[in-house]
Amino acid sequence: MRLFAAVLPPDHVCAELDAVVGELNTLPDAESLRWTGREGWHITLAFYGDVADDAVPALSAGLARVAHRTEPFALAVRGGGEFGQGRVVWAGVSGDVAALRSLAGRVEDAGREAGVELEPRRYQPHLTLARGREGVAGEYVAVLDRFAGQGWGVGEVVLMCSELPRSGVAGERPRYEVVGRWGLGAGG
Repeated sequence: MRLFAAVLPPDHVCAELDAVVGELNTLPDAESLRWTGREGWHITLAFYGDVADDAVPALSAGLARVAHRTEPFALAVRGGGEFGQGRVVWAGVSGDVAALRSLAGRVEDAGREAGVELEPRRYQPHLTLARGREGVAGEYVAVLDRFAGQGWGVGEVVLMCSELPRSGVAGERPRYEVVGRWGLGAGG
């Protein structure tokens, strides 16, 4: 299974993002981008890649421990940026980013303890909105820089399975499925 741990934005945040994506879709070349879509919006904490089925219980137990030991915290979607010489457009994160980074580090550790090999990456909290050809992101980032969404209380860690498109149909998106959810804090 291709797995990752994430924080999922609530419906009101997705509605705000829908509005800004609607504005982004009025810009030149918007039709050339592959938009992630609301069902795929998440803030990745750790990407585990292909995980053997027999490692999932240990990973899940580790994530449960991490969640139990992490108090809820506040985030908001704000601003934006680009990766890969402008090929990926993303929305940024504000609020208690230090708590988010700390959670991401502990979630990565839980993966390693479960025997999952992770690629070393510098953590950049973001929510991917679109992918396209090199250099296309500039105008989109300028619009996102003016965006400031409402905050929300992060209350859970989610283990997700992603299935990449296989059909070859243009515009097809990955499919995401929740494998497990763990509430943050002693009550979670």
